[in-house]
Amino acid sequence: MTTRFGSDPARLGALDTPADSVRITGVQAIPFALPYHRAPEFASGRVGTADNVLVRVRTDAGLVGQAEAQPRPYTYGETQTSIVEAVSGPLNEALTGVDPLRIELVAERCAGVAGNRVARGAVDLAVWDLLGQILECPCHTLLGGFADDVAAAHMVSFAEPAVMAEDALAVNERLGVSTFKVKVGRAPGLDLAAVRAVRDALPDADLYVDANRGWSYEDAVRAGDELAELGVRAIEEPISLEDRVGRRRLAERWAVPLVGDESCISLAHVDRALNEHSVRMVSVKTARTGFTESRRILDLCLARNVAVVVGSQYEGAIGAMATIAFAAAFAATAGHPAEITNFLDLADDLVVAAPEIRDGRARVDTAPGLGVEVDEDRLARHRLDR
Repeated sequence: MTTRFGSDPARLGALDTPADSVRITGVQAIPFALPYHRAPEFASGRVGTADNVLVRVRTDAGLVGQAEAQPRPYTYGETQTSIVEAVSGPLNEALTGVDPLRIELVAERCAGVAGNRVARGAVDLAVWDLLGQILECPCHTLLGGFADDVAAAHMVSFAEPAVMAEDALAVNERLGVSTFKVKVGRAPGLDLAAVRAVRDALPDADLYVDANRGWSYEDAVRAGDELAELGVRAIEEPISLEDRVGRRRLAERWAVPLVGDESCISLAHVDRALNEHSVRMVSVKTARTGFTESRRILDLCLARNVAVVVGSQYEGAIGAMATIAFAAAFAATAGHPAEITNFLDLADDLVVAAPEIRDGRARVDTAPGLGVEVDEDRLARHRLDR
């Protein structure tokens, strides 16, 4: 059994009321857990299972918008339980009765629920999915529609250096991916050995690294200087966010840009980081800022002449579909590889058809909205609220 809300022409034809009269009748949160065949591990944590949340925004027209929320308690403080409570409680109350076409009103109502960034981001994505279904247009086109596909970047999780190199090589051979974000933030010697191993395995690959705040300032100086010599093109979140002076010094020290991720979790955070000159590139994640705030962050970065990478929160396939749609939609992002492959680390997923990556690129879905088609049997097998 599968469900692709809004994709049935008969269902769309049955909308005998004007599109602007559609109203949200409720917001539902379904917790689920998916197994990994290779669990991600990095300096700030390890993900044993994908304990995510399926968000569904229902309407009086029978259309349902869908998105995926990924808890990261060690980064944002949100858990699967807190996301379910926020979505089914205050966010449901805030949006019930709202016209989903009034996307700024939706954003303002969601912003009134303090914190809960990942929960709010997923609800925003689900409403955009609705918006596309109502207008019978892909979200990618509504956002800007710049390109039909985007290059893929793959994140290489912690392991022994040889194993990390094998992971990168396998992804390169199977999918044609040639850009890799190598997780670092351990002892500098081990991190350097891992990057060298990946570089030796794929001499022509484009590499950048992510320390997830795992280094001390001294370790960052040592590792960063040598990594720059190895040809990495960027270094993400090297040290603690509290060491604002140290972050600025590192950003000024390195020829390659220091990328803001955990320091750039909202428009206000990005503005502060840019004003402090502590980052020279920003990672935008639709998983935490939806489409609405992500567009605002992108516009701010364009105004400041700061490059953007579209990052990943280790989303499942539903989250990857949103990431691909956003990355391909804008000229400023479509030309750079987006982190879209790591849903392949899952041993199972909720969708009927996951994004396909060929020759290192993923095409956008052309169905209305996000094109999410949930396999209800899989959802029943993996949901936790039975």
